[in-house]
Amino acid sequence: MASKNSASKPAAPRPLPRLYLATPAIDDPQSLLGDLPALLAEADVAAVLLRLKLADPRTLIARIKTLAPAIQDKGAALLVEGHVDLVARSGADGAHLSGLEALEEALPTLKPDRIAGVGGLATRHDSMTAGELGADYVLFGEPDAHGHRPSMEAICERLQWWDEVFELPSAGFAGTLEEVGAFAAAGADFILTGDFIWTASEGPLASLRAAMQAIRKAHAAMPARAEASQG
Repeated sequence: MASKNSASKPAAPRPLPRLYLATPAIDDPQSLLGDLPALLAEADVAAVLLRLKLADPRTLIARIKTLAPAIQDKGAALLVEGHVDLVARSGADGAHLSGLEALEEALPTLKPDRIAGVGGLATRHDSMTAGELGADYVLFGEPDAHGHRPSMEAICERLQWWDEVFELPSAGFAGTLEEVGAFAAAGADFILTGDFIWTASEGPLASLRAAMQAIRKAHAAMPARAEASQG
């Protein structure tokens, strides 16, 4: 895993952090097909994380295949939460794993052709180990199995540390609109949006627009990023 050299080139403009849209837990994929095209056309969504309710493998594959064109035809990557064994069979672009053990088990299946993202990283050491193993991104701030999360300040601290030291992309799990802006300002490369996008009273499209506005506002206030030298 590459780290940033202390000797640096002149500061370069920072890329705008991109959205990573998590779906609700999906039982009926048709319920999302009405919303997804407009959402992906409206905002700079790098990837969509499909969260699937439990079912037999054939049903899960059918759900993924139903939604895949609406996502991939808009230029977004389709990642599945877990279910590594279904990724290739369904045409998904990769999977999101929780924890180092799950990542290690998934890498032989996913690499080199598909994306392997990982969260559930409790310590800095775990995060660095995930990068060394070959994760494509690390996620900070998502709820644990009991629904508990670190404070917004703690997540920002972890994102800022990662941004200052490592080249591997980071994602921040935003449970609220306030956290979207905070994590963008802390240096996250991607903002994984929680259920607030889907549950907002104004609807998902307006909520996603507000998230993009928060990202742009935070990005405009950020200093340029120094580039690591090659020498």
